[in-house]
Amino acid sequence: MKILNLNTKKLVPLGLLFAFTFSFAQQGHLEIHQDEALPRLLALKKVMNSSENHAGKYRIQIFSGDRVTAEAEKSTFDRALFGWNSTLVYETPNYKVWVGSYRTRLEADRALEKIKKEFPGAFIFKPKIKDK
Repeated sequence: MKILNLNTKKLVPLGLLFAFTFSFAQQGHLEIHQDEALPRLLALKKVMNSSENHAGKYRIQIFSGDRVTAEAEKSTFDRALFGWNSTLVYETPNYKVWVGSYRTRLEADRALEKIKKEFPGAFIFKPKIKDK
C-alpha cells in the first residue's frame, strides 16, 4: 500500500503539469465583420457632438438687446479676431450675442478676461437645456 501511495504522489504532479501544458496551448483566430457605414456614422456623430451641442458647457454673453445693436456687436466681436465663434440667439424679447463653448469654468474665465477689455458687460453662464 505504501508503494501505491508513493507512486500516486509522483504521478499526480506530473499529470497536472501535463494537463496544464496542453490546456493553455490554445490558439485562436478572431475575425470581426462590421458594416461599412459604421466608420462614417461615427465620424458624423463626432462632428455633430463638437459643433452644436452646448449642453453642460460654459458660454459668454457679450450683449442682450434689440436686433440691430446685437448684429452690430456680433460684427464688432467677429472683427476683433479673438478666435472664438459668436452666435446671435433670440430669446424673447431680446437678441443675445453668445461667444464660445467652454468645457470648464477655468477656460471660460480665461476667455472672459480677454473679452472684457473690449466688451466690459460680458459675463459667463451655462445655457439651460431645453426640453423637447
